[in-house]
Amino acid sequence: MTITLQVPTTNHLLTALPDAERNAVMADCETVELAFNEVLLQPGDPVTYVYFPIDCFISLIAVVDTDDRLEVTMAGREGMLGTSVVLGVEDTPLLSLVQGAGSALRISAVRFRKLLEKCPVLNKRMRGYVYVVMNQLAKTAACNHFHEIEARLARWLLMTQDRASSDQLYLTHEFLAMMLGVRRAGVTLAAIALQTRGLIGYQRGEIDVLNRSGLIEASCKCYQEDTALYARVLTSL
Repeated sequence: MTITLQVPTTNHLLTALPDAERNAVMADCETVELAFNEVLLQPGDPVTYVYFPIDCFISLIAVVDTDDRLEVTMAGREGMLGTSVVLGVEDTPLLSLVQGAGSALRISAVRFRKLLEKCPVLNKRMRGYVYVVMNQLAKTAACNHFHEIEARLARWLLMTQDRASSDQLYLTHEFLAMMLGVRRAGVTLAAIALQTRGLIGYQRGEIDVLNRSGLIEASCKCYQEDTALYARVLTSL
């Protein structure tokens, strides 16, 4: 991780704040560059910083044991890393792993707690975002149990594309299998099915989204429900 000069925020949670509150947050932020595969937090670690991604994205992963891991949600420019701070809890139960390198705004957890007390709109938006994340966690559990791998893969690719802001995604079968909680063979078959339909191209760890609207149709309804809930809850705050 490297620290760079501060740049204007494009994080959606912060841009919607009133000027006074946004300026107060920005005054205590620094811009950091997050590297691909960088571990920001291990399960049980104290949360010392809160991150607001700008053009990076972070996977939050439940770790059962060394070999069994499952991504339960992710945070990009639409969100933040550090929801436990909003709830007044000092540690985290999840592994936080950078899956898309880029920049983020970082603020100390101590200072962020003080800002939550002083800034009512910030506080309300953060609580709204926690509600959205809680829904994503529940939806992921249900999705993994009830929906087919192909539809789940389509949903995950759309979520990743939204946060990467690119049609090119660099993802190996091993990583996709870990994120979806399935065997590698299952991911291979699902990727082949999406590729045969002309929705994606896949070669040597690079996935190209060729037909986004078709990918939305192929995904389970969880994707559109997630985006609709985010819009409903956070645009009203």
